[in-house]
Amino acid sequence: MVCVSQFFKRFVFAISVVIFAGLGLSYVLGEFGWIGVHAGDEQDAAYKQMRVYAEVLRKIQNYYVTPPNIPAVTTGALHGLLDSLDPDSSYLTPAEYKTYKDRPAADNAQEGLTISKRFGYATVVNVLPGSPADQNHMHDGDVIDLIDGQSTHDLPLAIVRFMLTGKPGTTVTLSVVRPFKPDPDKVTLTRSVVTAPPLGEQFYENATVLYLKPGVLTSARVDDIASRIKGAGKSRKILLDLRDTTGDDPKQGVRLANFFIKQGTLASLEGQKYPLQTFSADPSLFLTDAPVAVLVNRGTYGAPELTAAAIEDLKRGDVVGERTFGEGTVQKTIDLPDGAGLMLTVAKYEDPNGKKIEDNAVTPNVVVASPQDDGEPLPPSNGDAPLNQALSLLKAKNG
Repeated sequence: MVCVSQFFKRFVFAISVVIFAGLGLSYVLGEFGWIGVHAGDEQDAAYKQMRVYAEVLRKIQNYYVTPPNIPAVTTGALHGLLDSLDPDSSYLTPAEYKTYKDRPAADNAQEGLTISKRFGYATVVNVLPGSPADQNHMHDGDVIDLIDGQSTHDLPLAIVRFMLTGKPGTTVTLSVVRPFKPDPDKVTLTRSVVTAPPLGEQFYENATVLYLKPGVLTSARVDDIASRIKGAGKSRKILLDLRDTTGDDPKQGVRLANFFIKQGTLASLEGQKYPLQTFSADPSLFLTDAPVAVLVNRGTYGAPELTAAAIEDLKRGDVVGERTFGEGTVQKTIDLPDGAGLMLTVAKYEDPNGKKIEDNAVTPNVVVASPQDDGEPLPPSNGDAPLNQALSLLKAKNG
């Protein structure tokens, strides 16, 4: 048998570490500390998978048309293995991990894009109104094939997001694949310090319905929503437009749901080695028992998905629109001995019915396709079918 090269041995070792991560992390470092070998079905399955990987690599080394670049194969395999878990889990090479850790904190200019991964490529979740990306007509669902000539398929999500930020006034060139277009578009964006638009507010149905559109779900924005609800009075119906709304702090989504729900489990968080957390409604945060409806679409991402899920599952109101994106995880960063890093999902948020938000997203109880709009609230006369439907549902309910 051909002698296995030193590179090959290192590769088998590296891939073995990540296989164990994917199969349950029975033994790794840090909080997932080395606790010895455990007999049982999981260990047997892990060793079988390791043998399969080793055999595949031997065949590649022995029979591929040209001698393979084992380090490149290693990197590709590890990226692919972590990508197969979920969009938020990533393997970073030593160079990528160093770049990520050394990123300057002050370079906070961006394009106004919320980015995740779908089918291995960077995908636009939503676009901030008025941002450089919005001004260049980027939309939800656009796939970013290349960033400055580098394929996003080969990049961890953390590095993709890092590459999109930088100093104000600098540019980044994207190759964007759009639905129903055979060729990618070349889009050059100038980074700027973008700010979220103010909370959208207006009244419908002879001022009996208060319409609120957050855009982003930060602690300050949720505070602002609370003030508007209090000012509107307890009898005024609420239409909460969470379409194209992003929130990086899931707890703000839970807090927003609590404004409308007085008791019950709003969400939970759990992982294999992560202690179960249950988020129950706090009666002191409850603001109104008036009818409420929530608008969502595929650009509803993160914290607002928890709000919509709680309101729907607990039968507090109708959720109208399209299936949300599906994001709600906790990551742990793990240093590897060679200077590489793992960004590994260790827990996922669940809705009141126990479904994981990232795996299932939120499907509205009233499904209505969204119009293509510019991010501004559209009155019923402009053909916003989801908004029309939500208003119709609220009109039929007693205040």
